[in-house]
Amino acid sequence: MSRHGKNPIAGALTLAAIAAVCATLVAGTWQLTRDRIAANAKAELERNLAPALGGLEYDGSLTAAMVELPPPHGLPGRDAAAIYRVYAAGAPVAALIAVTAEDGYAGPIRMLLGVDTNGVVTGLRILEHRETPGIGDGIAHDRSNWAEQFTGRALGAPPLGRWSIRGDGGDFDQLTGASVTPRAVVKAARDTLIYFDANRETVFAMQSAEEAQ
Repeated sequence: MSRHGKNPIAGALTLAAIAAVCATLVAGTWQLTRDRIAANAKAELERNLAPALGGLEYDGSLTAAMVELPPPHGLPGRDAAAIYRVYAAGAPVAALIAVTAEDGYAGPIRMLLGVDTNGVVTGLRILEHRETPGIGDGIAHDRSNWAEQFTGRALGAPPLGRWSIRGDGGDFDQLTGASVTPRAVVKAARDTLIYFDANRETVFAMQSAEEAQ
């Protein structure tokens, strides 16, 4: 090798040293920021959950008593379902149930249904969807007040056979130009209430990951 040529070993060692320094910096940054990132993510989740309670008072954190049900679980959707149990003065007052309506017009619709211990809906929020802008996206709270019609409803109010959109003979409003999207949400809400009615004692008896620690 020419005395003027580069030493490949020295070059490799230099690159290894640079990589090690970068890895150390990245690891240090992650250690410093992970708690803040986790806290911010938790706070954002709390803000998204609270509106589905419709102003219902509760104690502590909404995420503390969450349980995740792997499929099959009996709730709408093929994905895991999350249930956030809500308490006041140590007693259960509601559950926030995140499910997936699989039969949306443009794909699955992720939604959150709040239900008090009497089975009355405290609120419905759309978490994620791909419905048509200006038509099916009216299910989302930032697009219209369509979802507000679920608040105060329960199994029997209306009767189970009328848990459908008006175009199908039910009690729930549609969206102008869209029936598939609201039909999917109404059906998922109905099926979630049926599950909760049959399993409410089991739901509040489950142990969350945080409680198991």
